[in-house]
Amino acid sequence: MLRLAGGGLALAALTAGTVGCDEEAVDVEDPAAGADKPKDGGKASGDADGAGTDGTAPKPLWTKSTSAETYGDNDELVVAGGVVLASGSPLAALDTATGRQKWSLPGGTVPGAPLLLGKGTLYLASNKYDGTVTGYDPASGKETWRSRLGEGYRQPRPIAVDDGQVYVIAEILEDDGSSKTNVIAALDSTTGRLAWKEQRDLGTMQNGIHAAVRGRHLVYTDFKKNLTVRDTATGSQVWTQKTTKTNYGFFAVHQDVVIVPQGQKLQAFDLSDGKERWSLEAADFALFKEPAVVEDVLYIADSARTMRAIDPQTGKQLWTSEALASAGLQVPRQYVKAGNTLYGATDLDKQGGIIAMDARTGDVRWTFNDGTGDHHAWLVATDGKRVFALHGTELHALPV
Repeated sequence: MLRLAGGGLALAALTAGTVGCDEEAVDVEDPAAGADKPKDGGKASGDADGAGTDGTAPKPLWTKSTSAETYGDNDELVVAGGVVLASGSPLAALDTATGRQKWSLPGGTVPGAPLLLGKGTLYLASNKYDGTVTGYDPASGKETWRSRLGEGYRQPRPIAVDDGQVYVIAEILEDDGSSKTNVIAALDSTTGRLAWKEQRDLGTMQNGIHAAVRGRHLVYTDFKKNLTVRDTATGSQVWTQKTTKTNYGFFAVHQDVVIVPQGQKLQAFDLSDGKERWSLEAADFALFKEPAVVEDVLYIADSARTMRAIDPQTGKQLWTSEALASAGLQVPRQYVKAGNTLYGATDLDKQGGIIAMDARTGDVRWTFNDGTGDHHAWLVATDGKRVFALHGTELHALPV
């Protein structure tokens, strides 16, 4: 419900195309200024090097209270340019090593809109509700790019980015100010100019979009259970189909396939034509949860708490594990990897948090929970040196 609410919040109209800078919007903190001392993350304990002992988690390197306002989407906590950012108002960039604030955007982010990273740029929907989409240097917070779709549109929401274009979805305004249809468009990531725009089918939604780009294919889902692929060069629809259950639209993409959980069935479709490449069924009454491809391996759990590692091209199971069920843990819904450890973030407390698993077997190594009981989903990100765990407004940096 929180994700639905976040995806449905209104933005504002888009107007004329332009490229510009507004460095005054960024508050930059003096690097020499003192930072809050790291504090204990609660119930976690173990070695300072992150290995953990006897199944206990390592102690956080630092913990900070943030302005985070998240709805459980995986792109609301990101790491780039030596900073970690959690979606919120203001948007604060914290140094990954120390937790010190390096810069902030006073207006913050638009609730429910993603933090998109591409070509070393952070792309955001305008927090001023003026119809712009803006790019920032994540290391400094300086504005480096800006674009507008044009008049007659509102709620511009960037959904994906590749090396050449930023893809957005916006409502098409009627004469009375209402909207029944929406448009998908590509903006040149160098000039900000419109590359193409296409009206989506009646009955599609501009909210709840999850998207990814692979080569010439832009693939996305929405809350109406549409799975659609478009040509990134022209915007033309390559194919679309209805799905049954898509776990709020989450899917995974690897090379030329898109992998979609649909209840008891996990299906992989060819990006070029939509034909089924392979499928896999869970045990009776078990439903597949959110998938993720990390370093060419598909990781996914089901509601029976069986964890699987799968070859995303063939559907061959590399391993299955019942360790989550044996430990009485919740099912992860987001995954990152550092070294030989797979880190999963679960939805809610108490039997959740960050679960560290052996990426080669699925065995549980330790779990981290801050003990706050906050109702927000956990989010996880990594820079390869540290694992960042966000729970509500508390952000913890854990050693890998």
